[in-house]
Amino acid sequence: MCSTVLHMDIREREERLLRLLRHRARCTADGLAHELGVSRRTVLRDLQRLRDRGFDISSMTGPGGGVRLEPTSVMVTSQLEGREVVALLLAVAIASATPGVPFLAAADNALAKIEASLPKARAAELQRFMHRVMIDTPQTKTADVPGSVVPDLVDEFEKAFTANRMLEFSYTDRAGRRTKRSVEPHGLLVAWPNWYVIAWDPHPDATRLFRADRITRPRMTEQEFVPRPHDLIMKPHPDAFPARAVPRE
Repeated sequence: MCSTVLHMDIREREERLLRLLRHRARCTADGLAHELGVSRRTVLRDLQRLRDRGFDISSMTGPGGGVRLEPTSVMVTSQLEGREVVALLLAVAIASATPGVPFLAAADNALAKIEASLPKARAAELQRFMHRVMIDTPQTKTADVPGSVVPDLVDEFEKAFTANRMLEFSYTDRAGRRTKRSVEPHGLLVAWPNWYVIAWDPHPDATRLFRADRITRPRMTEQEFVPRPHDLIMKPHPDAFPARAVPRE
């Protein structure tokens, strides 16, 4: 639990650091450390992590020195957090699987512009993620109406999927039995009006579907896993196809 809280603290601090850089033409490491309440060394480490994520942050020498976030790293992403971009991508994928939803082409174009404004490394991560968002045939007959989905499921899933870490959650099956699961997150399956987490479950060592509205308390763990072949994961769903390949009328 402590390691998970620490991970979230680092991520939240990096987002705050980005906001400071975006709103100022020049910052110093000492000034940023003071505003964030951390050491100068911590700020320098955070800046390097942001560079590793693809943000163009330059260091300036001479009187005053400082660091600067280049304008090419701002654009649309200055208004959107990472989790918000993921939510938009998934929302359009779900809409793509819903019969009769208009304006999908315009939504796709808007998302393409958002993706183009992301750092290259982050855009590559999201493209890999979206190729594992699968669209299947709509479910014309459902036994019950889908319930609400916990807000942090997509964010925790995307983080675990990107980092190749196990995803842990509580799950209530159709009979009302609640169990605690720890699985390898490999994709999302949208079969309107439901959507599912596609995972490899170590018990019973097989691909499983977990309906999203039956999942609570999702969190990424520190346990790593080796990604499995795409064909192996999708074998039980041969007719599903990636959201990025959704055909348009």
